[in-house]
Amino acid sequence: MMKVFLLKDIEKVGLAGEVIKVADGYGKNFLLPRKLGVEITPQNEGFYKKREKLVEQRKEVISNKTSMLAEKISGIKLSLARKMHDDGKLYGAVASSEIVDALSEKGISVAKSQVEFNKSIKTKGSHEVVIKLSSTLKPTITVTIVPE
Repeated sequence: MMKVFLLKDIEKVGLAGEVIKVADGYGKNFLLPRKLGVEITPQNEGFYKKREKLVEQRKEVISNKTSMLAEKISGIKLSLARKMHDDGKLYGAVASSEIVDALSEKGISVAKSQVEFNKSIKTKGSHEVVIKLSSTLKPTITVTIVPE
């Protein structure tokens, strides 16, 4: 096992700024060559311990802001008017960029990659859409599709 200071967030492994223990092969063959982490040696351990504390403080501030954003997002109801067939099917599926645009009109900015559909929206009616803010915070919004 080797200790690694993460330089970038890696899903299911850790967040940037954390000191984690990983298998030697994973560290040497994956993390270090891709510049995702730095090996911690007895010589540089003190330096990275100080950086870890700074990152912890920054994470608290970010998590507070993220949880406030999650509260703001949860329960939002969006309505999109779309052209559709007589049987209620849309001509095309609703794209994540349309959800991002509708949220930005309400003063909430999220990335397209944060919008998660259970299945693509191709019919009129109400649909649940998850906005992934972090691995734990995933507020749900309701998107209602109405005929244009």
